[in-house]
Amino acid sequence: MNSLVLRQAAWKQLGEEVLDIFVIGGGINGAAVARDAILRGLSVALVEQNDFASGTSSRSSKLIHGGVRYLEQGDVGLVLEACRERDLLRTRLAPHLVRAQPFVFPIYEDDDLPLWQLRAGLFLYDVLATFRNVRNHEGLSRERVCEVEPALLHDKLRGGALYYDCWTDDARLTLETVLAARTSGAAVLNHCQVTALEKDSGGRIAAAVVRDRLSGETKTVHARCFVNVAGPWLDRVRQLDDPGAAPRLRATKGVHAVFERSKIRNRNAVVIRGVGDDRVMFAIPWQSQTLIGTTDTYYEGDPAEVAADRDDIDYLVATTNRAFPDANVTVRDVISTYAGLRPLVAPEDELDESAVSRDDQIFESPSGMISLGGGKLTTHRHVAEQIVDRAARSIGRSIGRSRTRHVALPGAAGVAPGHVRDGEPLSVQEHIRARYGAFGPQVSALVGADDALAARLSQDRPEIKAEVLWAVDHEMAMTVEDVLSRRLQIALRSRSHGRDVADQTATLMAEYLGWDEQRLRDEVEKYTASAAPLADQGQG
Repeated sequence: MNSLVLRQAAWKQLGEEVLDIFVIGGGINGAAVARDAILRGLSVALVEQNDFASGTSSRSSKLIHGGVRYLEQGDVGLVLEACRERDLLRTRLAPHLVRAQPFVFPIYEDDDLPLWQLRAGLFLYDVLATFRNVRNHEGLSRERVCEVEPALLHDKLRGGALYYDCWTDDARLTLETVLAARTSGAAVLNHCQVTALEKDSGGRIAAAVVRDRLSGETKTVHARCFVNVAGPWLDRVRQLDDPGAAPRLRATKGVHAVFERSKIRNRNAVVIRGVGDDRVMFAIPWQSQTLIGTTDTYYEGDPAEVAADRDDIDYLVATTNRAFPDANVTVRDVISTYAGLRPLVAPEDELDESAVSRDDQIFESPSGMISLGGGKLTTHRHVAEQIVDRAARSIGRSIGRSRTRHVALPGAAGVAPGHVRDGEPLSVQEHIRARYGAFGPQVSALVGADDALAARLSQDRPEIKAEVLWAVDHEMAMTVEDVLSRRLQIALRSRSHGRDVADQTATLMAEYLGWDEQRLRDEVEKYTASAAPLADQGQG
């Protein structure tokens, strides 16, 4: 059953009943709400105007972390929640996607944070994790930091610490959560946009008008509760409910740059400081590459247009060279950049327009729509639990406790907790296991049926042709961008950004999705145009 058939079935399902919950937004929080609700016996639909995880949920630092930085702000409650959720994801819910990652935190003579305070904070971090982390933190002398990270700046280094958090594939974590909701009975659709909301005689939202952006069809879907988890599009959905609604969103842009790890030579994830502002940032191993980020600047433009600009890239290059003096990277060494928006919100009664909160905020409109401001990758499960509890109260349904604490994602079956692997997988089979977890044998079976599917798509990446078919058959990939940007992430990982493989990817997809020659050419041209700006930024 390929994505086209699954899509048609979900579209038909939308018109068959009055749903309990209609979820707007297919990022990590929307996916988690749909999964939590369907597992508790509620009828659910989820629609996403683009592709699942196409916004912030595929543009994060790819960390599942306990929030060690929040300790400096005294937010012990948030750290406690994050540590608990991190442990659940790593050990029980998604061990195939969430892996332990060591972090080195160096302290220099001119840092505001004293060495003793760092170590005291990390001790508290271990306590809040109830010592269930991979390993407790370790204080490092100056000499030991140099030994652990020899490429790191040594001048004025006082010492540091080694602690553990986790890394994840954010796009795939979101996708698996969506697919788990679908498998349990939720109707989920990407490339479907809510264009209007309709209200009953009492002024409550009763229906959404949905347009399939691929076919052009529209449908009116009735539901008892509407949940707005649209992230950076939060206010746009709110204004469908109330055109006069005051904006609540205060989005900030976070930019990352990808380099060859052989240039940076970091062995672990390393805490670094931004040039000019001393912002806490990270150099994160991503197999054979290193991810540097993130920036934090206010953004007021169209969320669909967010991108790294030259100032962002220059800042990341300068920060990288200060932290790793022998790297000597330039803009030409940037493989790719990506930018995401943090959907922060201002308190409703806050007089200062510049005030924003980093905490999650759940609020309800007079017409009954429940909206989420903020939202963190690490705590998505718990936030979804709270939203579903509130939605159930809103519609007067008695439901049991959330089951998502105990029910693992399907790809986790038989996968033991572990560490992030250093470097690229050594073989195609290892690559498949690392990406797909329990679904690996099924992906490999495609290769067994057709040797041609074992061929790599791009010579500088391990992804193979069989993965394109798997994305189309099982993961609701409907466009070339869906495949290359989020299912396989070649757009970020290859120097060509996937432009050199767009044609063969489209050809593989066309047979399964029934594309004619014109649609095939349109897909290639659209993808090539969207990938070109990334290449232009990287090459400078």
